[in-house]
Amino acid sequence: MAPFRPSITAVVVTHDRLDKLSVTVTRLLDQPLQRVIVVDNASTDGTAAWLAAQADPRLRVHRCDSNLGGAGGFSVGMQLARDEEPSDWTVVMDDDGRPAPGAIDAFRALDLTGWDAIGAAVFHPDGRVCEMNRPYRNPFWHPGAFLRTLARMPLGRGRRGFHLTDADYRADALILPVDMSSFVGLFLSRAALQRAGLPDPRLFIYGDDQLYTLLMRRQGLRIGFAPQVRFDHDTTAVQGQGGVVLRPMWKVFYMYRNALMAYRVAAGPWFWPLVPLLLRKWRRKAADYGPDATLFRTILDQAVQDGLAARLDRTHDEVLRLARPD
Repeated sequence: MAPFRPSITAVVVTHDRLDKLSVTVTRLLDQPLQRVIVVDNASTDGTAAWLAAQADPRLRVHRCDSNLGGAGGFSVGMQLARDEEPSDWTVVMDDDGRPAPGAIDAFRALDLTGWDAIGAAVFHPDGRVCEMNRPYRNPFWHPGAFLRTLARMPLGRGRRGFHLTDADYRADALILPVDMSSFVGLFLSRAALQRAGLPDPRLFIYGDDQLYTLLMRRQGLRIGFAPQVRFDHDTTAVQGQGGVVLRPMWKVFYMYRNALMAYRVAAGPWFWPLVPLLLRKWRRKAADYGPDATLFRTILDQAVQDGLAARLDRTHDEVLRLARPD
């Protein structure tokens, strides 16, 4: 009997990055996908015209009236895939993330028995593992990972205790169970997408994938990491001494407010004892922002207040005003 080859719809979210999007859409249309849905977050850089000029009937474009952010865009695109497309699986990505040649065939060749979602192995174009897309097992749910994390914390390498290792990225490695996988190359079965629902659009950007996949796991859905399925992430994110340096500054608000939302789910009863450690660690990141260190602290303080209060109703315009220096 011939192996089952699942049909797949791809969802791509974009905003004013036609140079990245054009590469991603071309790459996707070169692979065996049933549909490619592009959610255009009100781009103003010629994206709409370029998309309209593409002739492949598999391409479907949904243009938003305003910029909904990554979280809002994924919510729209995943709803379209779930409710209006007949594919067995949906794979999601940003406009600068794309499957490597052969990645879709590699996914379709997997034994997907027992898996509700599969995360791809994400690399920079130069072949380095992309740290921001490295999956993990939640240390608060796994005693072994928790102890490894504690052992590495005094050396500043706590995340190595629960994130997957470079060895896990070998193409011949087994599919591994994980609790968090990013929205660059996350494959969701139709049943999982129906059960898990949609990302919360109020998150705008950052942490929507962490929160979504952690909540999937809390519902009992199984997420695997498949190193055979390789994605490229052409990101320009800058790493400082304390981690990624965010520009423009308004992104700081979403990064840390949403991180607290994800930590609340991940840590459960350990959340409040964990908060002082997080705040001390995050405030040290101000050193990476040079002359904007004071502004970083101001934005961080508001993000922490909203995150601890689980407040998600602050508008994007309010966030932009918060990030304007006096």
